[in-house]
Amino acid sequence: MFVYILKRLLFFIPTILIISVLTFALSKMTPGDPVRLALGNQDQGEGSGGASDKVAGEKAYLAMAESMGLNLPAFYFQISNKATPDTLYKYIRKPERDNLERLISQYGDWPQIEQYFGTIRSVELAMLDVKQDSTTFEKGRLIKDRCAKLLMEYKDKNISQYIADIVAASDTLPQMESVHAKAKQLDNTYLAVKASSTPSKTYIPSIKWYGLNNQYHRWLSNFVHLDFGFSYADKRPVWSKMKDALPWTIWLNLISIILSYIIAIPMGISSARNKGSIGDRIATITLFIMYSLPSFWVATMLIIFFTTPEYGMNFFPNFGVGDVTSDMGMWDVFTERAVHMILPVFCLTYGSLAYLSRQMRGGILNVFRQDYIRTARAKGLSDNKVVWKHAFRNSLIPIITIFASLFPAAISGSFIIENIFSIPGMGQMAYMALVGRDYPVVFTVMMFSAILTLVGTLISDILYAAVDPRISFDK
Repeated sequence: MFVYILKRLLFFIPTILIISVLTFALSKMTPGDPVRLALGNQDQGEGSGGASDKVAGEKAYLAMAESMGLNLPAFYFQISNKATPDTLYKYIRKPERDNLERLISQYGDWPQIEQYFGTIRSVELAMLDVKQDSTTFEKGRLIKDRCAKLLMEYKDKNISQYIADIVAASDTLPQMESVHAKAKQLDNTYLAVKASSTPSKTYIPSIKWYGLNNQYHRWLSNFVHLDFGFSYADKRPVWSKMKDALPWTIWLNLISIILSYIIAIPMGISSARNKGSIGDRIATITLFIMYSLPSFWVATMLIIFFTTPEYGMNFFPNFGVGDVTSDMGMWDVFTERAVHMILPVFCLTYGSLAYLSRQMRGGILNVFRQDYIRTARAKGLSDNKVVWKHAFRNSLIPIITIFASLFPAAISGSFIIENIFSIPGMGQMAYMALVGRDYPVVFTVMMFSAILTLVGTLISDILYAAVDPRISFDK
């Protein structure tokens, strides 16, 4: 058994690595600019201060990107083509990087494309130095708009038209002489891009090696050291937020799981022993109804009928975990917490209780059909001894299997119940992060859920061998 556990733990390493790669890849495909999200979606435009605000905003953007490691290559290597440079990752804004990839696939000559892109930036900066007044405002706005579009445009017809608009708008005013010079330079660099076009390079495969200094390696190393980054929402470390939320989720789900198993196992055994009786039929119908009721509806009904004075049954508080002060005694603290937990624990318990009891009933009935059970009864053993000594352990396999899925839920939390009852646990934290596009929190919870699923599966395998000696993992 020890050898099997050791092998499984060793298999965890490649499995977790694959999960981490998939999680990291998903994080790269999420919508929105992570730097802008980290900065609170602050506008990086010029603002009222003109060029100084634009430069300051750009510096803040680049500083945040560097602190997040986005100035590094994404992975250890990249499979691309000869035309694509190994420095494309330095263009941090994804829309611009995507447009550069389209231009590369269209023209192939990276040095000229890089110069063309740089010239667009120089036109933008030259325009920012122009004093804004009634004569320059409209033309200046047109030039800025066309520059912004050029950074996202790869079609020749549109690019040529935008450049022509910039040249024409900057040609009529003496205040824009420097802008016009940059605009002419922009026109020439784009013509050079088309003249030196070598699209054949895009058909030659190329592998770019970056080594360990990349975003994935940095992210995984930080994860191993429990550094999950910081939340975009409140700039707190993700681990700090998890430490605050985790105890509530663990207590809530631990109580629910214990109650489910304590009630479901005897209920399932009793139902199996009295198969076909009126009590079994009533229990079956009741449990099926319980299992079919959605938890959010039950939670809403409980709040309406048991927490509001309008219906005369204001028995429980309808949200939160209670207010505890330092001068309260242990019993008062327990009472305050317990009265807030009763309804959410019930909502988490009734569905799994119904499912577990049905699984236990089916497991017992399946064991009752075995030859050794008939032999035990033929020997004159009492019904209790047959059930609890011979049938019970061998019928636990389905129940143990279910535990593998319940174990990660005890940590990751319940999105619906925790939000309805305002429980500040992992489920509510993950839901708020998902709604607010707080991706460091989302992907940290995802990684922990995957790891705990593996751990739950391992624990289930160990319990299999513990309850059924016929199961052996030594071979």
